[in-house]
Amino acid sequence: MTGEFQLRHHTDPAAIRDVLLDVYAEVYAAVIHEPFNTRKRFAQRLDGHVTGPRWEAVVGYDAAEPVGYIYGCALAPGSKWWADLEPPVIDAEFTAETSQRTLAIFELMVRKPWRGTGAAHAIHEELVTTRLEQRSSLAVDHEHPRVRAMYERWGYRYVGAERPFPDAPLLDVMVRDLR
Repeated sequence: MTGEFQLRHHTDPAAIRDVLLDVYAEVYAAVIHEPFNTRKRFAQRLDGHVTGPRWEAVVGYDAAEPVGYIYGCALAPGSKWWADLEPPVIDAEFTAETSQRTLAIFELMVRKPWRGTGAAHAIHEELVTTRLEQRSSLAVDHEHPRVRAMYERWGYRYVGAERPFPDAPLLDVMVRDLR
């Protein structure tokens, strides 16, 4: 990094939509031809994600260059986030959502030139430490154990696995207490 690393919060997804899509396309370039990973499918998922309560993104910049980003929202009462976990989470208290309890992190990605620099951790911490929720939850591709291990170092614990769409990869769902 050049020393001009900045973290910017955004609550208007339309203002940064192109940045989110462009960074996604670069990060997923090797698999963007796969149906689940196309830019169009990601844009559709993004359109759903931004409708959640208190949606927010943090974008990291090295000078004017976007490094990567994270985004998420609060889980609303009745959220399906926990519904399809294997093994099932049967603890009703654990899965009860209030729009104040859980920050669902949908995406965290960093462009290749900035991987291994601490940028991902800085971007992540900037979001989770400024939120009012009690915990955060994210899902990581089961086929990426190094990424899962990184999240474990950041304080996340595994709670189950899910496949949110028939053509999606198997995802390990993780939770971290924030308070």
